[in-house]
Amino acid sequence: MNGARSLVETLLANGVDTCFANPGTSEMHFVAALDQTPGMHCVLGLQENVVTGMADGYWRIARKPAATLLHCGPGLANGLANLHNARRAHSAIVNIVGDHATYHRPFDPPLAADTEGLARTVSAWVRTSARAEDVGRDAAACVQAARAGAGQIATLVLPSNTSWDEGGIVVGELPPVSLQPVDAAAVDHAARALRAGGNVLLLLAGSAAGVEGQALAWSIAQATGAQLMADYTNATIARGRGRVQLERMPYNTDLAIEALARFEHIVLVNAKPPVAFFAYPDKPSAQYPSNAQLHVLSRPEQDAVSALRALAEALGVKAAEIPSSGERPTPASGAPTPEGLAQTVAALLPEDAIVSDESISFGRGFYRLTHGAAPNDWLHVTGGAIGGGLPVATGAAIAAGGQRRVLSLQADGSAMYTLQSLWTQAREKLPCTTVLLSNRKYNILIGEYKAVGATPGATAMQMLDLGNPDLDWVRLANGMGVEAARAHTMEECADLMAASFRQDGPFLIELVI
Repeated sequence: MNGARSLVETLLANGVDTCFANPGTSEMHFVAALDQTPGMHCVLGLQENVVTGMADGYWRIARKPAATLLHCGPGLANGLANLHNARRAHSAIVNIVGDHATYHRPFDPPLAADTEGLARTVSAWVRTSARAEDVGRDAAACVQAARAGAGQIATLVLPSNTSWDEGGIVVGELPPVSLQPVDAAAVDHAARALRAGGNVLLLLAGSAAGVEGQALAWSIAQATGAQLMADYTNATIARGRGRVQLERMPYNTDLAIEALARFEHIVLVNAKPPVAFFAYPDKPSAQYPSNAQLHVLSRPEQDAVSALRALAEALGVKAAEIPSSGERPTPASGAPTPEGLAQTVAALLPEDAIVSDESISFGRGFYRLTHGAAPNDWLHVTGGAIGGGLPVATGAAIAAGGQRRVLSLQADGSAMYTLQSLWTQAREKLPCTTVLLSNRKYNILIGEYKAVGATPGATAMQMLDLGNPDLDWVRLANGMGVEAARAHTMEECADLMAASFRQDGPFLIELVI
């Protein structure tokens, strides 16, 4: 058995049965091993940033890692932006990067790069296999490392000779690395702050934003008078009817400072202290008041649900009923607006759908108008690297086995970074609906230009404009094998959205805004 065969069989033995790939010459023996070993679902991405983004979305729904297969240092570099997002999302990814044969590297061939150095920028664990005999052991350790804590990126660099050499050994599943235990002292500190009354905020992230975590946090808030809010960059939030009507931290620094101004205590549940995305002249980096006390109930590598349960027990809290979000609205009419699109999504979203939200500035107010939607999982781009929305949607659809409708709320500028995702959706026949928000400009950057104290002139606006020529998303989608249509009104959008939800495959709606 060669090293590549031992790699595939070890991955399967360790529960990794999906591989998102964009292979090259160095990975051909891995590709050949897939022919010899049934059980691995291989999904081709036409660009590495699509591959890594799909692995991120897969983890968020499946809650088990997929493998990636990338080609040498430059291929890894192409996928780094969405690995950055995945790291911020605490997504478990078994990131496999083929590389030059160990004896070939000293000749400095054109693709030679500091592959390990690139990997370390996003990975919690990095290893390069030295021999075919080591590949199975290293692969099992890679899976174990990816699953550690709340989930992380583990990168295995695989020189090509370790794949084709004989001597591979299959290694079974290694014991999991458990989440760090809840800190009893942290629970006591948070309980004291809540008992004291005053203005207390529970800021939720990670599993605290799931169904069980929300229910516990809501019960604590009802018993103590505390307020709840979700971190702005949460990877996955359980939303819709039957869930808490959580609002996100605002993106805008002024609005965030205003939202937090009254709180004397902020209890962080798997969340970080709120800070601005960027620095702005004459504005603070921290968005919370300087006199507010921060209490870390749980860190990302700890179980937020267990921490909330321990806090509820310490406070003697009983379960409180989550209030109804009211009747579902009817679809909106008239010209497209953020409020109209949110209302239409709430009206039409199927049960147990998945929403991948990269709507950028257009969608910052979607939450307050979509609480009445059918129960859903809402996914965000967590690291600020644009181009995550479409790949995350694609990976999520694959994780759900095609059984859940996925809705992408997607800005046009960021969609251009990873539009190849549409091709994978077509090839895999995935139930993905994309509402492409076509304003033909980097609208967020127009706002940021003003936020730093500048007024955009003709030259600046040209750099922020996506027209001349306009992007034709219907033709772009068709070219990727995806059926598409254009909508200029909310009535047209609603009709197309409802029709797409009845289809088995992907559909794109270019909503001209």
